[in-house]
Amino acid sequence: MSENDFTIVDTDEEKETEEYEKYCSICNRPESVTGKMIELPNNLNVCQECMQKSFDAMANSPVDFSKMGNIPGIQFLNLSDLEGGIPKRQKIKKKKKEDKKPVRKLNIKDIPAPHKIKAQLDEYVVGQDYAKKAMSVAVYNHYKRVLSDTADNIEIEKSNMLMIGPTGSGKTYLVKTLAKLLDVPLAITDATSLTEAGYIGDDIESVVSKLLAAADNDVERAEQGIIFIDEIDKIAKKKNSSQRDVSGESVQQGLLKLLEGSEVEVPVGANSKNAMVPLTTVNTKNILFICGGAFPDLEAIIKERLNNTASMGFNAELKDKYDKDKDLLSKVTVEDLRNFGMIPEFIGRLPIIFSLKGLDKEMLVKILKEPKNAILKQYQKLLALDEVNLMFNDGALEAIAEKAMEKDTGARALRAIIEEFMLDIMYEIPKDDSIGQVVITREYIEGTGGPQIYLRGQEIPLLT
Repeated sequence: MSENDFTIVDTDEEKETEEYEKYCSICNRPESVTGKMIELPNNLNVCQECMQKSFDAMANSPVDFSKMGNIPGIQFLNLSDLEGGIPKRQKIKKKKKEDKKPVRKLNIKDIPAPHKIKAQLDEYVVGQDYAKKAMSVAVYNHYKRVLSDTADNIEIEKSNMLMIGPTGSGKTYLVKTLAKLLDVPLAITDATSLTEAGYIGDDIESVVSKLLAAADNDVERAEQGIIFIDEIDKIAKKKNSSQRDVSGESVQQGLLKLLEGSEVEVPVGANSKNAMVPLTTVNTKNILFICGGAFPDLEAIIKERLNNTASMGFNAELKDKYDKDKDLLSKVTVEDLRNFGMIPEFIGRLPIIFSLKGLDKEMLVKILKEPKNAILKQYQKLLALDEVNLMFNDGALEAIAEKAMEKDTGARALRAIIEEFMLDIMYEIPKDDSIGQVVITREYIEGTGGPQIYLRGQEIPLLT
């Protein structure tokens, strides 16, 4: 008989192995949660995390395990002892592999012109026209740079951005909307958690790890993504400090190579490097970095610089000329940022610097009702599912905006205020099926009255 006469038949055990997931013999988690298992003798499987913990425990232990072999009463774990002694676990069937959707690759013809990008941003973000225009041009030029031909040896520099604006003015929301419109991966990280390598906190390379995760571990797609580093003002140089500045100037120094473009080794599927996690190389040359921060004391620095031109006489500028200037941040210069604590090399790698205006009452009212996913539209949709029409009159909108101005946290205050006043309405309305419309009034917001409720079929007066 020849080899061809034999037919290979899968055994029941092999079929079972193919159909069911492996699980860790220590933590009892399936392979879909832990990642690839490490196979040990006697059909034992251990996840990478448990194996790493075991190594760490032995390495950090004060006991010398090599000298314990002859000590009576102490016996090391024998893998053969575990055979048949492991409690049975519930078997988990493997999930069928889903066909991945094809990833749309950027094409230079598909990049929308700056005016089209701004027009799309206008649908979601109220005001901030200068900031939207600056971002649209910078993003358009950046992706033209990424996709352009470099045969003529003319290399266009990166268009990294620095956004300065008070809290709640829309910095993060602008970046999120921009990444969504362009359909590119986006990673948002907080500069306050970053520290110099070797200290407690996130390493600087972790920002690239988050982008790789957002791109589903597709390196090519991640290298054309956007990284937004918020609270960038928190890594300013500490003044009059004798201690090592591991979360300030050192972080700025570490970010220089990422901003300019370098190859960084980052872990795949994890935030921190260790021996059990595979690494991959990501080139940050074509990644767009956008930094944002409130820079709370920057206005005083700008005001001090502008007041230095004040003098005496009839034509002199007054010292208090800029005290009530709401657009003071738009006058920021590189020198002001240096005085704030940002190092020159860091600022030099963020060539596009622009500011966002603080929100006034009129802008807050527009934010409530105009954007595509405005807060009021969300509540109207929720009540529409109960076949109830929700309306806000102009007085109510102004009252909500006034309360938000008092909190001084920008647009973030709007949702908290509306949540508070809508709680009772969202609780009581589903009780009565006869209610057809609810009108929120200024009196209800100010606590001097209640909402106007109309039954189905009842004539509803025009809102004022």
